[in-house]
Amino acid sequence: MELRHLRYFLAVADAGHITRAAELLGMQQPPLSQQIRALEQELGIALFRRHPKGVDLTDAGLELRDEATRLLADFHAMRDRMQAFARGERGRIHVGFTSSAAAHAFTPEVLRLCRSQHPGIALDVSENNAAEITEAVQAGRMHCGFLRVPVAQPPGLAFETLLQEPALLAIPVDHRLAREHARPVALRQLDGERLVLVRRAGAPGLYANLLALCAQQGVRVEVAAEVERMMTNVNLVAAGVGLSIVPASVRGAHPEAVVYRAFAPAVRLCAPLTLVYRQAGSEGPAGSFIALARGLAQRHRGQDR
Repeated sequence: MELRHLRYFLAVADAGHITRAAELLGMQQPPLSQQIRALEQELGIALFRRHPKGVDLTDAGLELRDEATRLLADFHAMRDRMQAFARGERGRIHVGFTSSAAAHAFTPEVLRLCRSQHPGIALDVSENNAAEITEAVQAGRMHCGFLRVPVAQPPGLAFETLLQEPALLAIPVDHRLAREHARPVALRQLDGERLVLVRRAGAPGLYANLLALCAQQGVRVEVAAEVERMMTNVNLVAAGVGLSIVPASVRGAHPEAVVYRAFAPAVRLCAPLTLVYRQAGSEGPAGSFIALARGLAQRHRGQDR
C-alpha cells in the first residue's frame, strides 16, 4: 500500500463516484478502478458498494476513511516540518561556548536574537573548554561553538573569526602595577611576576602567545597556577595569587579586587571570538544559526569602526 492508494480511496469516498473522482484526480476512470480494486484485494475486504449512481462506503470503508485521513494529515504535517527544517526554520541545535566567550556581550545577544527571529529552533547550550567544544563539534555531538583561540583545527571543521578585542592584564588591586591605571603595561614590567593561566591543554592560544612573547624578549615569569575556566582564573587574580591576561570583555569581573590595564601597543596581544562548526553540517537550523551569528558579527564590526 502506498500513500497514493489512500489518496485515490479518499477521492472516491468524497466524490461518491469513481468517474467524478478520476476527473478530480486528473486521470482516467479505468486505472482508478483498478487501483481501488487492488487496494481492496490487498486489505481482503470490500471498501465500496457499487450501484448505478456511484459508490457508497462499506463499514470497512468508513473505518479506512478515518485512518486514511489521519495518516495523510500526519504525512503532510511531517512533510511541512521537514521542509521547515530544510529552510532552517525549525529543529534543535546544540551550541557550546567557553567561559571567556560567554563573557563577551555578543554571545548572549546572538542567543537572544536566534530565539527571537527563529522561534521554531530549540537551543541547547553548554559551557566547555575550547578542546572539548572542538571535539564535540567534530564528533557531531554539538553543532557549533564559540571559543577564543582554537587549540587544534581538525579537518572538516571551519574556524571563523567573528570579532577581535584587546587582551588586558588582570592585576590584584594591591599590586604595584595596579597603581598606574592610565598607563599601558610594557612587557618588561612582567619580569619576575607570577602568572595565573587557564590550563594550556584546554586553551593554549592567548596564554601561549603571552609566554612566547616573554621568552622572546627575555622576560622571566613564573606560572603560579593553571586552571580550567576563565572565571576561576580571574578569581585567583582577585585573591592575589598572581597576574593574568584576559579578553577585554571580562573587564567587569571583581571590580573591587582586580584592576585591568591595557598592554603597550608593541605587545600586540588580542583575543578573537571564534565560531567553530562542521563544514559539511551547516544546513537546516544550524545553518540559520551560523548565518545569524555571521550577520550579527558584521554589524558589531561596523559599529566598532
